[in-house]
Amino acid sequence: MIQFTVYGPPVAQGRPRAGKTHSGDVVMYDPGKSKDYKRYVSLVASQNKPSQLIESAVSLTVKVYRPIPDSWSKVKQRQALEGAMRPKSKPDLSNYIKGIEDAIEGILLKNDSQVVDYGKSGKWYSDRPRIEIEVEEIG
Repeated sequence: MIQFTVYGPPVAQGRPRAGKTHSGDVVMYDPGKSKDYKRYVSLVASQNKPSQLIESAVSLTVKVYRPIPDSWSKVKQRQALEGAMRPKSKPDLSNYIKGIEDAIEGILLKNDSQVVDYGKSGKWYSDRPRIEIEVEEIG
């Protein structure tokens, strides 16, 4: 099992953008914020890199801890810290997971299609924003 934490405010995978090359061909690219965050996740993942890429099926657990809004009352902030309130707003959990899958492909996994289960993934609030990632081989 490989476990690691990416500290800082989590960034979800943004919608791909389209552009044109000088020859007029259409190209798709990641928004800058998503691209930079995936590089950061890849860097942290590389510090936990196995001797060989995992080729078997895996369970990927992604726990997203978003910052608590400063504008909330102390009561609401306490409820968020205790887990009584969970983030229901965008971005979607699936967008966070997609960015993580892309970031660990070629670092931990041969291909992100090996992910067959998302474990106990979820979104919470925390006063220490981060994403906790766990990759466990299944077969």
